[in-house]
Amino acid sequence: MPHPLPARRPLLAGAVLATAGALLLTGCGSDTPAAAGDPVKEVRDKLPKAQRSAGVLKIGMDVNYAPVEFRGPDGKPAGLDPELAAALGKILDVRIEFVDTTFDKLIPNLQSKQYDLAMSAISDIRQRRDGLDENGKQVNPGVDFVDYFIAGTSIVVPKGNPKGIKTLDDLCGKTVALQQGTTQDEIVTRQVAVCARTGRQLTTHKLDSDAKALAEVAAGTAAAGLNDFPVAAYAAKTTDGGNRFELTGGQSTSNPYGIAVRKGDTELRAAVTKAVDQLIRSGEYDKILAKWNVSAGAAQNAVVNGGI
Repeated sequence: MPHPLPARRPLLAGAVLATAGALLLTGCGSDTPAAAGDPVKEVRDKLPKAQRSAGVLKIGMDVNYAPVEFRGPDGKPAGLDPELAAALGKILDVRIEFVDTTFDKLIPNLQSKQYDLAMSAISDIRQRRDGLDENGKQVNPGVDFVDYFIAGTSIVVPKGNPKGIKTLDDLCGKTVALQQGTTQDEIVTRQVAVCARTGRQLTTHKLDSDAKALAEVAAGTAAAGLNDFPVAAYAAKTTDGGNRFELTGGQSTSNPYGIAVRKGDTELRAAVTKAVDQLIRSGEYDKILAKWNVSAGAAQNAVVNGGI
């Protein structure tokens, strides 16, 4: 059973969550009203022939980000995303096969058709949708997203917060550890420029996993780490019985998690959008979020490319 976790995505304040939630209320979700007949059959009929014939949906996932996705005692993927994916598989009547992939390779490997979808706490941001590098130059075709959850970023520090860090500006002159290729990577890249203007250099250690980043914070190699709120809260509550880390300051940069789909796979995107909507309507979505104590991040409906 999962460890209890503070309700997910209260974000900076209730108003921030309400604003983020609106993205998933007013965006371009389902294309047509629900049919008068069997809504599940309608969803299954949307699935492209290739996946229907194969009977499987392959999903790229970085299985190293508890409680969103991690390996359970049996070695199989567990957590919020694996359970949501399995529920979507039941609606679409296909087997879900997870392909464990490092986070920074999720989108490139999706584009090279190593799997059908990528679902791994991936924030839906314009840079990923348009395939842009940090300088705004297009370097790949980008992806589409089917948004299904609201997310925010937290700062993790050693227990007792010995450096007195409360805001991103407090990181200036210090070292921060994070997982490369994440939203936090982008946040810190912007903060490096802010700190440079103050004459206090922000040093970044970019690691290939969140676990390695947290290990640097624990060892004192980094003064702080940045990661998604539910992951940060889970680490603070469970590591060394809650005596290793704590969260500081408020959450920032709310944005939806999205299921990534290749550009041009419009039929698959439509099927996944319909399936997420059906999962939400069925009540199973709320049950899964409640199990992982992340109900505050619930979406009201699926949205295509609704991120900032």
